[in-house]
Amino acid sequence: MPIQQSDVLYTAVATAEGGRDGRVATDDGKLEVVVNPPKELGGSGAGTNPEQLFAAGYSACFQGALGVVARQEGADLTGATVTAKVGLGKNGDGFGIIVEISADIPKVDRGTARALVEKAHEVCPYSKATRGNITVTLV
Repeated sequence: MPIQQSDVLYTAVATAEGGRDGRVATDDGKLEVVVNPPKELGGSGAGTNPEQLFAAGYSACFQGALGVVARQEGADLTGATVTAKVGLGKNGDGFGIIVEISADIPKVDRGTARALVEKAHEVCPYSKATRGNITVTLV
């Protein structure tokens, strides 16, 4: 169920200038980056790009969700990492994205790790936002 405006606890604000070949900055000044298309898409690759920014946000959010689930299950996340791979490709007459999420959880067995990742995927806000809109594969 979508949240309502009255449920919002925090709002991030970022402004882009120049689209994929410009800059992006947050209103609080904590993030300001140059964005350029990657070389694979004919760009200079000099700056970051929206897919990298999405991958960074998704992996951080997913790790947070993993932490919530691990605490509920009593699992040890010491040394755990989450990697998000965001692919960009042709989709009809435009472009679309695809995501692959992998987690390395060294202090638990493979079966437990898989169960934790699947539960995290159910509660992660990024996973909820993308569900039914793009393909997200858990590795």
